[in-house]
Amino acid sequence: MEFRHKSLVAALLAIAVPVFAQQQATAPAAQAAAPAAKAFSQQELDELLAPIALYPDALLAQVLMASTYPLEVVEAARWQKANATLKDKALEDALQKQAWDPAVKSLATVPQVLTMMNEKLDWTQKLGDAFLAQQADVMKTTQNLRAKAQTAGNLKSTPEQTVKSQKEGDKTVYIIESPKTEIVYVPTYNPATVYGSWWYPYPPPYYYYPPGYAYGGAGLAFATGVVVGAAIWGNVNWGGNNVNINVNNYNNFNKTNIQNTNFQHNAEHRKGVSYKDNATAQKYNRGGDAKSAQSREQFRGHADQGRQQLQGMDRSQLQSQVSAADRAGGGQAGNRAGSGDAGRASAGTRDMGSRGAGASTRQSGSHGGFSGAGSGASTRAASSRGSASRASAGGGARGGGGGRRR
Repeated sequence: MEFRHKSLVAALLAIAVPVFAQQQATAPAAQAAAPAAKAFSQQELDELLAPIALYPDALLAQVLMASTYPLEVVEAARWQKANATLKDKALEDALQKQAWDPAVKSLATVPQVLTMMNEKLDWTQKLGDAFLAQQADVMKTTQNLRAKAQTAGNLKSTPEQTVKSQKEGDKTVYIIESPKTEIVYVPTYNPATVYGSWWYPYPPPYYYYPPGYAYGGAGLAFATGVVVGAAIWGNVNWGGNNVNINVNNYNNFNKTNIQNTNFQHNAEHRKGVSYKDNATAQKYNRGGDAKSAQSREQFRGHADQGRQQLQGMDRSQLQSQVSAADRAGGGQAGNRAGSGDAGRASAGTRDMGSRGAGASTRQSGSHGGFSGAGSGASTRAASSRGSASRASAGGGARGGGGGRRR
């Protein structure tokens, strides 16, 4: 009786699981085309960008690109600290020997920024994830923050920076540049006050003052200018809301001859760090495993639910469900099982005397999971053959079964 009950359950699952799979595969197109929720809210973007939105454009672009490789940022920061005496040409030559992404190498010439990114690693990774997932939103947020700083009177030209505004279509764009392209002045400011009164209940959690700074005012303070030469090759296309490359500086610093001005994230330099959202993971071919795991969990959940429902039925209900499924499927389930049922039924007959009905059922299931179970008709036939075998073999099956086990 127990064997027959389990066989009926297996048969029903064999029919139900393909139906579920088909339903999943034929989900409405409208549902598949539904826009995915953005990985970062506007508040999160404001908080992430607030500490660097007032950086010079080229340095800002460099930070955004490098932030997509958080582990290499850590490696570079440690290396820079151990080689702090290297300067100018000696530093440039030493960096060429490192295997980091070029975006990370460049920031080794600006130690205070690299140190900040290393010490605020959680912020760095979130910034990189936001940049990869919502680059246009990141650039728009930067401009909105600059507009607020300008309105608050804290964004203006100084000996360390040149601030310009220009029209890009129907919007005003604020551009920040170093007076000398080969020198970078890193601004330091309090993000909670430099943009005026912060417009969320809590101030931005990410900010950093380099060693020696104790600046508490609303405006900007600047570190000593750093001679970077051509190391900072990031560039911003505010009209297109994206980051690109100053090819001349890039080729000069990296000793190469590229022509493509578009920034292209290299997933190999990510070194296994996961991406925040599925769309970005899929874009850089790092989402397959996660998607498969999710599908397996969904499948397992529906199968478990089916077992619980079936186990609550009595014998007559199970028989009725199997008969209805056979009629609806036109016998297709039995045809799919085919010879596989016959082979497993034969093996079950040989093993039944020594292992019992439950062991035979487990052995049959192990060959092909739910898909290996036949229709109700073939399962009942296998059960009948097993019963007949036990009746004819009797105790002798146990005596001679040892040589037949597989």
